[in-house]
Amino acid sequence: MAFTPISRRTSRAARFLGVAAASTAIVLSASSNALACNIKEFSAEAKCDGEKGVITVTDVDKAGVEATVSVYLQNNGADAKKVGEQKVKGSKEGTTITFEEDWAPNAEYRIHVEALPYIKGEDIKPNLTTPATACKTEDTPTPTPTPTPSDSASTPAEESPTPTPSASEGTTAPAPAESNAPSPAAGDSNLAETGANSNTGLIAGIAIALVALGGGAVFFGLRRRGAGSR
Repeated sequence: MAFTPISRRTSRAARFLGVAAASTAIVLSASSNALACNIKEFSAEAKCDGEKGVITVTDVDKAGVEATVSVYLQNNGADAKKVGEQKVKGSKEGTTITFEEDWAPNAEYRIHVEALPYIKGEDIKPNLTTPATACKTEDTPTPTPTPTPSDSASTPAEESPTPTPSASEGTTAPAPAESNAPSPAAGDSNLAETGANSNTGLIAGIAIALVALGGGAVFFGLRRRGAGSR
């Protein structure tokens, strides 16, 4: 079999095709990695669920690569505590996971994402800062106004109800008014109070008898004196 030598032109063309294929492979590989999963496809937000605080993380990775998301509370640039860790698979519409966290106003959280082999542990930049207003506000009690001395003095005291006279009190005769007239004698008082006395007739008879006896004695005395003068 005879060997046909490759011309310089053919060799140059083959070399060009090889370089182009390698470049294309590199570009496609990079594009595939970029499309597969990227930290920029993750976002975080602090919200309120009623009166409770939550932190949500949304993944819009169209390839649906499974990623692990961890949330850390920050204090002076260091992790103060780990809020939680969840797995998520992104979608074109976006897949959201929720962490229950009663966050304080203006608190800072670090969101860490790992999706091998594409994301080898990266944080969402910048760190999440919560709103300035908490989800639940404390009710402030209304102070009770303290009455001043002038208020208490101006308020009239409640008048006690006037007692209504009962039936027995209504039938009682009023006490007689005092009089400047002299008080009657004891005998007159008895006669005035009773209108008559059971001894009145006897006393009147004795009085008449005494008057008659006295008149007779006077008559006989005058007659006797007249007889003596003769």
